[in-house]
Amino acid sequence: MNARPAPQFPEWPQYDDDERTGLIRALEQGQWWRMGGEEVDSFEREFADFHGSPYALAVTNGTHALELALQCLGAGPGTEVIVPAFTFISSSQAAQRIGAVAVPVDVDPDTYNIDVAAVAAAITPRTRAIMPVHMAGLVADMDALGKLSADTGVPILQDAAHAQGARWQGKRIGELGSVAAFSFQNGKLMTAGEGGAVLFPESDLYEAAFLRHSCGRPRADRRYMHQVAGTNMRLNEFSASVLRAQLRRLPAQTALRDKRWALLSRLLGAVDGVVPQGSDVRADQNTHYMAMFRIPGISEDDRNALVDRLVDAGLPAFAGFRAVYRTDAFWETGAPDESVEQIAERCPHTEAISGDCVWLHHRVLLADEPDLEITAEIVADAVAAV
Repeated sequence: MNARPAPQFPEWPQYDDDERTGLIRALEQGQWWRMGGEEVDSFEREFADFHGSPYALAVTNGTHALELALQCLGAGPGTEVIVPAFTFISSSQAAQRIGAVAVPVDVDPDTYNIDVAAVAAAITPRTRAIMPVHMAGLVADMDALGKLSADTGVPILQDAAHAQGARWQGKRIGELGSVAAFSFQNGKLMTAGEGGAVLFPESDLYEAAFLRHSCGRPRADRRYMHQVAGTNMRLNEFSASVLRAQLRRLPAQTALRDKRWALLSRLLGAVDGVVPQGSDVRADQNTHYMAMFRIPGISEDDRNALVDRLVDAGLPAFAGFRAVYRTDAFWETGAPDESVEQIAERCPHTEAISGDCVWLHHRVLLADEPDLEITAEIVADAVAAV
């Protein structure tokens, strides 16, 4: 590669005195768990309001958010949950961990979001949920998915781990009429190291989830009257105090990432062999959790070598997700009665994307414009070298 200054990217996570103040406030209130403190309750109200939802429940992490939501929607042993084949494996494992069968379906080759026709073909009488993942913050086709859900009676669970603050045709995630789950893991758009949340459109689902996330115990119980089988998914007060500060910072960061992606996608699109993730004009607020692009025709080994080159050149680069059905973990429990190759045959786009996709961490999109120009030059050199 040609000698050039290394690009400068902001560190992640970002924090300032807002987080410090929140942590001290949580410390000094004298109660450090949600049943005695105020931080979790306050964060839930703020997060729900931000997303246009009547109810939010904060939980320990994004995977637990999915598991809890699926249980409340009736998934469990003997049922099926439709998931994208191209996604982080928590999407499928959340279903598998509660005894359901995860049914992977193909994704769109341009947006990387779940293919609605593939979802329709996979629905059976055992299907209890359709789980679109808003890949990299680009909201899936919620119009078509909503119609399919209404026609079949199968509810939608939005995996919005990448999509805090995203919109679809002017509607926020909580205004789309379905349950949505979020992650606050260390790399996410807002983070407390770990954490998660679920938005609910109605009180019955919210109350059922509250019971299950708190060992099946009602809020005011003094006699250990556990009403349902549950577990402890309660978020602690310190994490909630950090997330309140992170939420306040999110809108400005989202606006900057959107502006920077317009430049970076144009620069990457001009590189021979590189195809940036596509868009959908109806998804009118893309949060850009990842800056994703493909190199169609590259082998998986060469793609992996390219990622190594990018990392060596100073970019926070990663290989695209492996198809969930091409991991050992997927087959441990709750897998469909198909072979790997049978699933692969009906997921040709996933097969291609999982071997030729590269992504850059969203902190790249918080950098200055000259650093994005250097980023594109590094990508061009790396692609030319493989």
